[in-house]
Amino acid sequence: MQFTSSSIGRKVLMAITGQAMVLFAVVHLLGNSSIFGWLSGGINAYAVHLHSLPLPVIVGFRLALLVMVCVHIWFGIQVTIENRGGRPQQYAVKSTQKATFASENMIWTGVLLLAFIVYHLLHFTFQVLYPDTAALKNLVPLHNEMVPNVLGMVAAGFKNFFVSFIYAGAMVVLFLHLSHGIQSFFQTMGWSNDRSQPLIIKFGSLVALVLFLGYVTIPLTIFAGILKG
Repeated sequence: MQFTSSSIGRKVLMAITGQAMVLFAVVHLLGNSSIFGWLSGGINAYAVHLHSLPLPVIVGFRLALLVMVCVHIWFGIQVTIENRGGRPQQYAVKSTQKATFASENMIWTGVLLLAFIVYHLLHFTFQVLYPDTAALKNLVPLHNEMVPNVLGMVAAGFKNFFVSFIYAGAMVVLFLHLSHGIQSFFQTMGWSNDRSQPLIIKFGSLVALVLFLGYVTIPLTIFAGILKG
């Protein structure tokens, strides 16, 4: 397959936006982990700190994240089409030496993650799926003021088997997507070789595993009754 400059550019942009979202996932997990009490006031205080930021900062960040997601999806679709349709010889003999389930199903894990992100936003960000437990409608005291009960909303959500199942399943998909996506980033940027590639693959899998365990621990501990709201 002959790579044009535009083809390489698409791959690079997809890789960069993907890693930017990995960084967001790390920061987001650190914030969510405040539900375990390492921050005074827990996740309710964390939510208050976030929403105390100037509105232009919040809106600007969300718009930037939306743009990155759209760019990643758009170029991801184009790269997938190129990979599947631009190499007619691969239909005669298909090499699977370095292929993995994660690498061959990136487009589908991406689609599932997109569906989950929409569900997650409707659930915890816009709070329209389960209005009775919405944090904005249930205020609790925190440092001499009444604030949205984010802890109660999260706990009520994950006590539901269906909700916990969706989140846990989505984290499995996230693990698959990142386990290949992270190492693919280094390859796309030209930062890997035959010697370093095995280490990069292990690094990508480790980061994906840490994120998986970090995120899935929250719904599972709540559903099991270990963490209470």
